[in-house]
This record gives sequence, C-alpha cells and structure tokens, in this order.
Amino acid sequence: MNINEMLAKEFGLRQDQIDNTVALIDDDKTIPFIARYRKEVTGSLDDQTLRLIFDRLTYLRNLEKRKEEIINSITEQGKMTDEIMEAISKATVLVEVEDIYRPFKPKRKTRASVAREKGLEPLAELILAQDRNTDPAAAAEEYIDEEKGVASAEEALQGAMDIIAEDVSDNAELRKYLRTLFGQVGKVVSKAADENAESVYENYYDFSEPVSRIMGHRILAVDRGEKEGALKVSVEVSEGAGERACISRYAKGSSECSKLVEAACTDSYKRLIYPSIEREIRAELSEKAQEGAIKVFKENLHQLLMQPPVKGKITLGLDPGYTHGCKLAVVDETGKVLDTGIVYINSKNQIADAKRKLLDMIYRNDVDAISIGNGTASRESEAIVSEIIREFGGDVSYIVVSEAGASVYSASKLAAEEFPDYDVSLRSAVSIARRLQDPLAELVKIDPKAIGVGQYQHDMPPKRMDEALSGVVEDCVNAVGVDLNTASHSLLSYISGINATVAKNIVTYREENGAFTDRKQLLKVPKLGAKAYEQCAGFLRVRDGKDPLDNTAVHPESYAAARQLLEKCGYGTGDIGSLDELSDRADKQGIKALAEELGTGVPTLKDIISELMKPGRDPRDELPPPLMRSGDVMELKDLTEGMELMGTVRNVIDFGAFVDIGVHEDGLVHISQLADRFVKHPLDVVKVGQVVKVRVLSVDVKKKRISLTMKGVK
Repeated sequence: MNINEMLAKEFGLRQDQIDNTVALIDDDKTIPFIARYRKEVTGSLDDQTLRLIFDRLTYLRNLEKRKEEIINSITEQGKMTDEIMEAISKATVLVEVEDIYRPFKPKRKTRASVAREKGLEPLAELILAQDRNTDPAAAAEEYIDEEKGVASAEEALQGAMDIIAEDVSDNAELRKYLRTLFGQVGKVVSKAADENAESVYENYYDFSEPVSRIMGHRILAVDRGEKEGALKVSVEVSEGAGERACISRYAKGSSECSKLVEAACTDSYKRLIYPSIEREIRAELSEKAQEGAIKVFKENLHQLLMQPPVKGKITLGLDPGYTHGCKLAVVDETGKVLDTGIVYINSKNQIADAKRKLLDMIYRNDVDAISIGNGTASRESEAIVSEIIREFGGDVSYIVVSEAGASVYSASKLAAEEFPDYDVSLRSAVSIARRLQDPLAELVKIDPKAIGVGQYQHDMPPKRMDEALSGVVEDCVNAVGVDLNTASHSLLSYISGINATVAKNIVTYREENGAFTDRKQLLKVPKLGAKAYEQCAGFLRVRDGKDPLDNTAVHPESYAAARQLLEKCGYGTGDIGSLDELSDRADKQGIKALAEELGTGVPTLKDIISELMKPGRDPRDELPPPLMRSGDVMELKDLTEGMELMGTVRNVIDFGAFVDIGVHEDGLVHISQLADRFVKHPLDVVKVGQVVKVRVLSVDVKKKRISLTMKGVK
C-alpha cells in the first residue's frame, strides 16, 4: 500500500503536495508552521486540510503496521496463501483486516476449541459435506470416547456443530455482507429500562431509527442513556434475515446433515455473529457521532477563541453570586489588576449599598466597560449595572460573558502563581474581565473541555478530544501571534515549536534580563535551539524593538527578501506600517518576476507584502465587535411572541443554536428556523460569538424555554 498515493487520491491533491507535506510532518514541523511558512512546497494548504492529512496519515500507517503484524502471525503458523496475502493487501479499513485474521487469531478456550481437542473436527467436516447418504447420528457413534470426554453420539454431534458454528462465524466474506446488511436496513432501537421512571431520556423510551440515517446527537443521547441505566439499546434487522444469510451460504439440500448445518448456522448467528456485528455497528456509529461532535466542538472553540478583543478599555469584571457576594476586579487596558472588591445583593439595603460601591469603583478607576459572568445571580447583577448606567449616565457599557471554566482556572495552580495575593473568588472576577479584553489570551489558560461549547463533550474519548482541541488552540494562537514581552507562559506554550518547559524558560529569561529587544535573543533562552527557533520566531512579536520586522509575521528567514522588496519599491524598514502603495508598486514590477528576483515563492511574497502594510495585524479585528449593552434588563416573563431582538450565539450543536438575548436563559433557534432555505448543519449559517437578529416564537416560563427563529428577520 503506497500511503502517499492513497492520500493524494483521497484528498484530490497533486502527488508532490502530499509528498512534501508528509516529509515536513516527518521532520517534526508543526501544522501552523507548515501552513504559514511552507506554502510553496504544500501548494498553500491551510491548517485544517493539513490536520486532516495528518490524521489520515496516522490511521493508514497504523493500518499498515497492523497488516504486517497479521501477515507475520499467519506466516509463522504456516497458513499463509496467495489469496490471503492479496485479501490483506487490498483491505483499506482495519475491520476488514481483522475479519481476515479471525480464523487464524489465537483464541481463548471456546466450545469449538474444546470440540477440536476431543477429535471431532472430522465429524464436523463430514456433516458440512452434506452427503444425502450420510447418517450423522450413525457417524457420530464412531466418535464416542470416554477418555476424550465424548460420552454419547449426541455429545459428538453437538461438538461438531460447535465447530461448524465457529467456522461460519469466522467467514470474512459473510461478516462483510452482514455488516453491509446492518448498515443498509438495520435500525437502532432503544427501550426504557423502566417505563415508569421519569428521566431526560423519555423521548427514547420507544425509539427506532435506521442505522443509515440516524443523527450523531441521537446516537450520543442513547449511548449516554444506556450508560446511565435508563435505556436498553440494540441494533436490529428484520427477523430471520441474518440467519437466512448464513444458511444460504452453507446449507445445501434437505438431508439430515443439511438440517444440522442449518441449526449450526442459526446458532452461529445468534450466539457469535450477531453480538459481534452489533458491537461493531454500535462502535462505528458511536465513533462517527463522536468525531462529528468533536468537529462541532472544534469549530465552536475556534470561533470563541477568535472573538474580537475589546481593546484599550479599562474593564470591571463582575463574578455574580448570592451567599458569597459578587466579586469585583478592575483591570487596566493591559489586563493589570487595579482594584478589587465584593458587594452583596441579597436585600434592598444591600443592593443600594452595592450600587454605591460599584459606582464609586467605576468613577475611581475610569472604567469603560463592565464584563458580567453569566452564572448564578447574573440577571440580578445585570439589572443593577443597567440601573447604574441609566441613572448616572457616563460612557460605560456592559456585556454578559460566559464564565464557563472560570472557577476551574481560579482554583488552578496557574492562577495561584499568577495571583498569589488574591483568593479564588477574586481570581475568577479578573478572568471574567480579561475574557472581554482578550478572549484568546485568557481562555488558553483553561482546559478547553471546561469552556462549555459543543455537545456531549464529556462523553468523548479523552485522548482524541485533547488532541483535537489542542490543535484548535494552537492554530488560533499562531494565527493571531503573541507579544513576546507580555504573553503568559500558558499562551506561549501553544506557539509552534514551544513546549511548556520552554515557555516558562522564556518568561523566566524575560524577568531576569528585561524585555526582549529582538527575536534573535530567543536563542539565548535555555532549551530553545535552532530547530525550535525556526518554528516559533515568526509567530512571536517584539513591539518597539530594534528591528521593525520583528513586529511582523515575516519569518526571519525572509528578512533579506523583505528588505530587498522595500528597497525596490522605494521604501525602508522605517516606513513599515505606512506602506499604502507597496502592493501597487510590487504589482507594477510583476509579482512572479519579483519573487524570482528576491529568491522567494509567490505565496510568501504576497504574505510579506500584506504584513509590511499591516504589521502585527490581528485577524480578529476584522470581525464584528461583540454586542455591548446599556439599556433595560428584560426577564423571561417580559418576552412576547413576535418580539424581535439582537442576541449573541453562545453555542452551536447539531440541531440548532443557542442565542443569548439578554434574559439570562438562552433561546434555541432550531435548525429548521435558522434560514429560509434548507440547512444541512447549523455551522453553515451561524458561529459562536456571532451577533444575530431573532424573533420570539414561543416562551415557556415554567420550563424556562425560549423558542426563536431567524426566518424572515432582517
């Protein structure tokens, strides 16, 4: 199996693109580095495509390794044939390879293996021949042997049938056919473990849907329901279909032997094949559903991390609460803590006092924006903030942000190191403030699974989930780039080529030697060698350093080309940032000819031009800003059918999107209500953090459910 050729065919790419990409991966180059700085050799493949190639490459290499193990095992047994070798070579999925290996796989003690030890295999072969002149009962008499443990002809026949049943079960072609049959006409069926029990799984108490059409979120729901003991789940085909498929391949005629073969086939299907095929189908459905859920989580996380930062504003973070009060923290434009406090809102007197303290804190610190966590007491806190703004005016606005993971962060070792003088509750208020100022820099400190977007994230395979989400964070951090002199070690650890140890070493070096003045100083950081420098340098920014190029995404390896470009277009490095005509001047000289003259590729030259015109460009700045509020706070009971509101998408799942419309409870826009056209998946229409206009369809105050639509809303 030529893996590179398979990849080129599967992805519809040129062979050189795949060959070069695989070579870079094998050379331990990171995906962000390959995507950004090796466009010429990959044909400008983006990070998402590169990750798909990486995942598929890993699968195929593992498949090839397993094939080699199986070939060696069968060969050592002296049972390898040309037909078996060809079948293994042609297999493209692991389950096919395992089916071929099944008859040769060392088995634990089974009914068939016991029967073989008793010398009953010749009897099984005689019965399987199905000669109409053979009397199986008479033939079985010859195998009665007290020493071998065969006490009667009936026992001999049963042993022979056990051998036939196992041989039927080991038939790779039959299993392949049955697997296809289950996939085409099978149904996933779920029943209540206790019909009288109330649970969140009541929709699945009498549920059935075709294997070929069942949605991933339903698979995840029944899987969880089964795990929690609320449901009994099975995969079924029409009664008798599986048995008939087995019998039709083995039973011939209507002799006494044929009847025994039919019985063995029925036993094989019910006892051996069906349970195995059902497990495989269930596992395949679950894996596919999990991959789908992980894909949704990845997309949601990407959008959440790439939300536009609210720059240049002194921000008050408010972590709501009743018993322990509302924790307050004011941070300056850079995220440095200026002030902290606690207010209580459990009575009218406390609320009046809370308003006074809040107002004093706002005036004292020149607060521009207020970031309110969306947890317990969030609505009450929002009402107080709204009243303050309405009564006392001032150029202050607020936003309710998700506080998912804030408590996890505030109790972490990282938070203790960052804020040793603050207790856990005040740390969460700081985090909530910083989430508004720079969501990416703050959220990288938190385990992505705790951030609270996606569906059934805690049911996913931990290793696969961690790999996928780490990749998303890595892509986002490197797409934005980080300030080498202000970034935390948490943020630095996601930069291409930098691990957690090196990230801490960078911060330590910075603390001991002062701010970095150029990128080359990175080579003085312990354990950051030339290979790591090559991968990380372009993603790290040095603002106000010795070389203006250090504040761009231009890689040091392209500095010479960048300087030559500037010179040819009549500029110098001092002009970086005010090069409005650079692109036009380069175009006049011809990009292709200019690239050849400068010794670089066209994609890299275009990136250099873009960076020199907008050094340190933050791709998040091009996105619509978050929805800040300053008006009255509504409650669920204030909503009426037909009301149109602006809201922020908080989460996207397979069946719709949850939108925050400012009433504490998020409303659901079902997939059927997202657009006036057919929507295959909600992610095709909306993204986390997107500001949308919605209309209220219905409100259930008792169940706290809001149904929204985006259809016909302009």
